[in-house]
Amino acid sequence: MNDISNLHPKKILVCQLRQIGDVLLATPSIQLLKERFPDAEIDLLTERKCLPVVENNPHLSHVWAIDKKALKNPFLALLWYRKVGRSGYDLIVDFQRLPRCRYVIMFSDAPVKLTQHTAWYNRFFYTHFSDVIYGYAAMLKASILRPLGIDWDGQLPKIYLTDEERAWADEFIRAEGMEENRFVTIDPSHRRITRKWPERHFAGLIRLLRERHPELKFFLLYGPGEIEVARKVAELAGEGVVISEHMLTLREMAAIQEKAALHVGNCSAPRHFAVAVDTPSLAIHGATGFGWCPVSERHSSVDKGLPCRSCNRNSCETLECLETFHPEECLDEALRLLAFKLK
Repeated sequence: MNDISNLHPKKILVCQLRQIGDVLLATPSIQLLKERFPDAEIDLLTERKCLPVVENNPHLSHVWAIDKKALKNPFLALLWYRKVGRSGYDLIVDFQRLPRCRYVIMFSDAPVKLTQHTAWYNRFFYTHFSDVIYGYAAMLKASILRPLGIDWDGQLPKIYLTDEERAWADEFIRAEGMEENRFVTIDPSHRRITRKWPERHFAGLIRLLRERHPELKFFLLYGPGEIEVARKVAELAGEGVVISEHMLTLREMAAIQEKAALHVGNCSAPRHFAVAVDTPSLAIHGATGFGWCPVSERHSSVDKGLPCRSCNRNSCETLECLETFHPEECLDEALRLLAFKLK
């Protein structure tokens, strides 16, 4: 069965284990599958840490969450992967081709197991392959679905917040002395030094934006072990900066970002969350490739424009692309994006 454009699956499994931002970038593909096969049940295989990204997603029937601690025993792990694989899938779409995805696929008798063209040693696990369209990561993932008669049409990631979560966010921003559409979320952290704009530059951009819009507040985001980075930015920036002692959960962060006028940060998961709640966003690029930026006037990425741009290296002696990229060089773009929500 080479032609699968007329396939009518009743049960579909999508494999996207990690990272958190990548799972969010798979939500347009899940939406497109549901639109193409409205009567099918669609399940997701992912890691437990990514569950908040797909909570309340109306296109999903079930999420298989891999708990690494619970599956440390190899025998128990194989039994669990077998259970998933033997759950009656007609179609499996694998976006990653990771070993744990392949374990599930190995146990499955699904007639169609689809992924992108891959190395010879992976081909045994799949029945169908697709050429990908390189560019924005959400588009690239969706391009794997083209043999099913599915085409990406600009769909962006989406996170589905509840009324209760939005009400919590309203109360939170009031308690922190902020107003809806009158604050900017700032994400100054990154685990890779080659993708982390210096704290002094984030602080400099905050000061420049406050000169133009003194009414704005700047809410600093941080994850586990990152609060000292946020505090350093706050110390250097001065007035107008807000840091909560309560570290937000992923869904709380999304609910807060939805109320913001703009998100500014490194190229990491909070940027994808801003896209998913339709808040304008500006990413500062170091070594990261540009496949993480949607083609949208509300979302953009800026960089120094050096010949070595998008090198994807994890170490660098000079960090020239970040150290010499000054706040003044991205101020105009930040002001342009602010105009979408500042009335």
